[in-house]
Formats: sequence, C-alpha cells, structure tokens
Amino acid sequence: MAVRQSALESLVTPAFWQGKRVFLTGHTGFKGGWLAIWLNQLGAGVTGYSLPPPTDPSLFRAAGINEFVHTISGDVRDLNHLVDVMQQAEPEIVFHLAAQSLVRQAYRSPVDTYASNVMGTVHLLEAVRMCKSVRAVVVITSDKCYENREWLWGYRENEPMGGRDPYSSSKGCAELVTSAYRQSYFHPRQYQEHRVAIASARAGNVIGGGDWAEDRLIPDCVRAIAKGEALSIRFPHAIRPWQHVLEPLSGYMTLAQRLMTEGPAFAEEWNFGPPDNEAKSVLWLVEKFATLWGDGFRWHVDQTPNSHEAHYLKLDSSKARMHLHWEGRWPLVEALSRVVDWHRAHEAGLDMHKICLEQIKAYENTGN
Repeated sequence: MAVRQSALESLVTPAFWQGKRVFLTGHTGFKGGWLAIWLNQLGAGVTGYSLPPPTDPSLFRAAGINEFVHTISGDVRDLNHLVDVMQQAEPEIVFHLAAQSLVRQAYRSPVDTYASNVMGTVHLLEAVRMCKSVRAVVVITSDKCYENREWLWGYRENEPMGGRDPYSSSKGCAELVTSAYRQSYFHPRQYQEHRVAIASARAGNVIGGGDWAEDRLIPDCVRAIAKGEALSIRFPHAIRPWQHVLEPLSGYMTLAQRLMTEGPAFAEEWNFGPPDNEAKSVLWLVEKFATLWGDGFRWHVDQTPNSHEAHYLKLDSSKARMHLHWEGRWPLVEALSRVVDWHRAHEAGLDMHKICLEQIKAYENTGN
C-alpha cells in the first residue's frame, strides 16, 4: 500500500523506553489503550490510572491490557487519590489522556465534562507538583481546543483557544490550565530548579481498531454492521483531520523523549495532524469504509436537526515536522484498511493483543 515517503526513520526509540517508569491516565480508553500496548511492547513499566472501560466491548478487555499494565481504578476528579497513586508509582514520564471525549455527551452532561477535562487537568498537574520523580509531562487535549473560525487552512499552535460547545471549550480550558501551570510552577527558565518539562499535544480525529465510543463515525459503522442496520450519518460534508491512532501516539512518545533529553526547549504546545490533503469529509470516509468492508454495510444521511459541530477543522503540524521531525506514515486509505482488518480479526475471535502488536510493528516498519 501507499507510504508517505518522507517518513523514513523511526522517531520512537526502543532503547529510550526500556525500563522507563510511565504514569498513564485514561489507559482503559481507546487512545490510552493503544498507548499502553505500545509502551509495554517497548519495555516501559506502565502504571495506568483510569475509570473502568467506558464501553463494552472495549480495547482494554479485547486486548487484555490489564494483564500487562499495573492498573489502578481511579478518577482524575479525585485529587487526593491521584496524588497518592502517583507518588507510589514514582513515574519519570506522565501522559494525561483521561477525559470526557465526546461532543454530544458534553452537550448532555456539561458539568461532568468540565469537571473531568478542566479540573481533571488541574488535579493531574497538582499531583505532578507533589511527585518529585516526574521529569516529563504530555497533556493530551484535542484539535477542537481552538477558536474555530471555519477557516479552510489548518490551525497553528499560537491560534486562540475557544469553542462554542462544552466539549471544545473544555479542551481549550485544559490548554490554558496547562500553560498557566507551566508558566507559574514549571517555567522553562527555571528548569534547572524544578527539572520538569510540560507540553500539551493536540491531535486530529483518530481512528483505529478497538474504538467503540458513542457518536464516533467508525465505531458507528462497526455497530451498524454488527446489528445489521443502516448507518445514519450526521454532517456528511463536515471535514476533519482523520488519522490512524498510531500517528499521534508516535508524536506523543517522540515529544516525551525530547522533553526528557532536552527539557525546556520542547515544553510547548504541539499539533499532530495529517497533511491538508488527508483532511476528508464524513461522506468520503464512509464511502471508503464501505468499499473496504464490502457486503454488510449500508448507510444513509440523517436529515433531522443536530447539535452544532464545526464544519471545517484542520491542523497545521509544521512545527512538529520541523522541530520533532515527526510526520504521519499511513495515508487515510491505509489507516481505514487497518481498522477494517482489526475488526475483522475481532469478529473472528483472534488474539487481539497480538493483532495490535502486529499493527504497531507494521507502522514502525513503514518507510524503512
């Protein structure tokens, strides 16, 4: 299949991760689950802190993540518990992915969304302040943190935060919290005193095997197939920066490596999104998925009114390409093919942890 030829070398260094102590919030979720699998495969010792899996089925259960990650059941809204667990784990690196991650759920439950996404970030950074072992922190937010002006070009890291819906604004708030903590307690100019480098990361719309979240396009496709029903799609012409989950995860790990080795030079905000020509409409994605899946998938456009969602949304990842030498490896058709392969394997009852490792290895080897 097609390869982006510019991605020729592995930026995620296995030797770096061997034996590293990592604290990962949200490891029972979709992105956090894939990150836990990858970190474990690289030899890191991972402590996962999260609520139970948000869906059933889930990647966490399908891939048996509990068998190789030290799992602590906890809520980032519980500051005291989070502080105690982090201090016991003594991590060197922290990835913060725990969040309420669904736009329409945020409309239904705005208080819970703000509590998780804003105060959860505050609590995470407070726990870092009290944990002397931490040296690098990557706070994962969202491409929706930007004040969306329906531009046709991608948003850069210095664009204003915003969001007219609860989910988007909560992610903008989480970015502001991270920036305030970095400036107030972990300022790069005082790095030699505190020795902590904090960055935030904003990714596009991730897809991948093992995502069963409510109101996400690919999980909705998978559920429709399982039920033998036609998929109803909202906003068919909305354009999003779709990318396979392994793309931003490789960026997060590359960023964490540089935070550990070079500290304040990389303690900033970072976008990890696909090239502009890979930002496609909902309709394009559904049609390609239908072609790859074949018989058994039907869909139609939902004509009923829906809550507001941005029409255009793209990220400019020039900064990551230039300074981290990061670039996505899998074109969107390849990413969709991997999703179909994963769910076909799950449908067949195969070992999904093994399937995840095979896809990670294929991603690492792409372009080499």
